[in-house]
Amino acid sequence: MNQPAKLGRGLDRCPNAPSTQEIIARDKHPAPFWVRSESYQFLGDEDIPTERYYDPEFAKREWERLWPRTWQFACREEHIPEVGDYYVYDIGRFSFIVTRVAEDEIKAFYNACLHRGTKLRASGTEGNTRLFKCPFHGWSWNLDGSLREVVCEWDFPHVRRESFALPEARVARRWGFVFINMDPDAPSFEEYVGEEALAHFDAWGMEQRYIHCHVAKVIPANWKLTMEAFMEAYHVLETHPQVAVSNADANSQYDIYGEHVNRFISCLGVVSPHHAGRFTEQDVLDQFTLGDSSFVADAERKLRPGETARQRMADLLREQFEKATGTSLAGVSDSELLDCFSYTLFPNTFLFAGISLPMVYRFRPLKDDHRKCLYEVFFLRPVPEGRPRPEPAPCQLLEPHQSFTEAQGMDPGFGAILDQDTENLRLEQEGIEASAKRGLTLGNYQEIRIRHFERAVDKYVGR
Repeated sequence: MNQPAKLGRGLDRCPNAPSTQEIIARDKHPAPFWVRSESYQFLGDEDIPTERYYDPEFAKREWERLWPRTWQFACREEHIPEVGDYYVYDIGRFSFIVTRVAEDEIKAFYNACLHRGTKLRASGTEGNTRLFKCPFHGWSWNLDGSLREVVCEWDFPHVRRESFALPEARVARRWGFVFINMDPDAPSFEEYVGEEALAHFDAWGMEQRYIHCHVAKVIPANWKLTMEAFMEAYHVLETHPQVAVSNADANSQYDIYGEHVNRFISCLGVVSPHHAGRFTEQDVLDQFTLGDSSFVADAERKLRPGETARQRMADLLREQFEKATGTSLAGVSDSELLDCFSYTLFPNTFLFAGISLPMVYRFRPLKDDHRKCLYEVFFLRPVPEGRPRPEPAPCQLLEPHQSFTEAQGMDPGFGAILDQDTENLRLEQEGIEASAKRGLTLGNYQEIRIRHFERAVDKYVGR
């Protein structure tokens, strides 16, 4: 009997199932170049040491070596559209005032008075100002960061105005996002992301989107462990049984782009390989769940003879979304409408390219407890054509006991999925600390994003 050929480590794929690219190639509206690209690498199969998720010394090295040297999403430009607008971004003990100092210039100042260190603006605040004044003794700085006034200046002959400008972090602006980096010697944002990934992000037009919904919640797990819960579709079968029927989980595609970017593409509207032959196309359509699909909830979902669930949902979403938002999707492929495109931009941001899942995730460790993190979800909808840009939705901070379904503007079906994702995390954090096994064992393909992510962590922190 002939034995199947061994493909080599990391080259095996879900057997007897179409690939992501084969599914997408059947769509009526063809996909763009960035959807059709493939870039997998085998990165080894050794365990990932678990102390990085609970060891305070590892967390200390992250604060010292990782966070001050990486590019981080601080805010959207729509948070600070006018000159004088500011937005406070915190990461651990670090705090920055991100402000528009001129129509086409944004700066990020370290949020501390140079007299005795008081924060110039409280954490979690935003607004508009002509100057930054310390609430303790009244020292103030102009919008461009130059020193404006020293109260009782006669008592500070040793203070030289030219050396008392507010210190700045580096700023990069791309796709409507504002990124910051504390390291003056770090590579440029473009070098950091890499040419290939930049081309993908540039193609999305995210600068023409606005924050429709912003929800945050403290998760009782390390920030890396929490991020990794969203890096694979391997968990869908067990964790999300209500959507597994219409999610091509096991034949999702995983890709790596340079040191700081990775992604998966998970096709929706097709039956999971785990359920092959058990459900009809009508069953798939009936159980279809999207991230931002409230406007198609009442649409007709009866399939015509020969019609697939995937194509019907693409057509419905295209029609109903255009009607509800006043936005043309004429140049958008079926795959962009339906599928989950999840990109990790190291260290702590996920960017989603699709229309049905128009999201950004951000994860920030808590400065006083490295076993917890703040998880944020931003839903970005296209700006309606011919209308003013809507104001960005304010952040809704959920209490630990609250469900994501309680957030205003959150699709209930997707909120339930986020609850399922996050309910596992307390058990995982506690489990790896209780385990006799001191490493995480990863799949070579379906969990490659986790390995790639942890390699980047090691690059900055060291093992």
